Amino acid sequence: MILTIFLALVFCVAITLMMFSAVAFIQDKKFFSSAPKEAQNVIIPREKELFYGARAIGWTFMVFSILLILGVGVISIWDGFRSGFSFWQFFFRFVSIFTVYKVYDMICFDYFLLMKFKFFQYYFPEVDSVYTGRKYGFNIKSQLLKLLVIFPVASAFAAWICTIFQ
Repeated sequence: MILTIFLALVFCVAITLMMFSAVAFIQDKKFFSSAPKEAQNVIIPREKELFYGARAIGWTFMVFSILLILGVGVISIWDGFRSGFSFWQFFFRFVSIFTVYKVYDMICFDYFLLMKFKFFQYYFPEVDSVYTGRKYGFNIKSQLLKLLVIFPVASAFAAWICTIFQ
């Protein structure tokens, strides 16, 4: 269980690093596909780097975060194989990691970074009008759908695959 908690925390750190690299350094509109359409429509493409080498730093962080996410997957599966996990043990490990991540995403990203601290609006001030007056982020329905349906189904599928290959 301690390993699962640690992996969930590493997953959250990796996602945070990924978001930070996309918003602050790379600043490519393609990375904001989960933003509401109103925000996507007003985002001005950034042709010029924030500073010399910003995109290189951003892509380095992005690759590192992807490697961290893959590492979480590999270690969680490898440890499950090593420990002889059953379907339910794999399922609870995967759903725990996804649940911690999604709750973190909803609280830290959508509420604090987006609404309270206006992190995204700092780098893209043109979207400020889209978020003004909202008490929470923009996608509570899709967040809850992921938390309550998609992630448990994906966890069950991954646990089933792991038990087949065990």
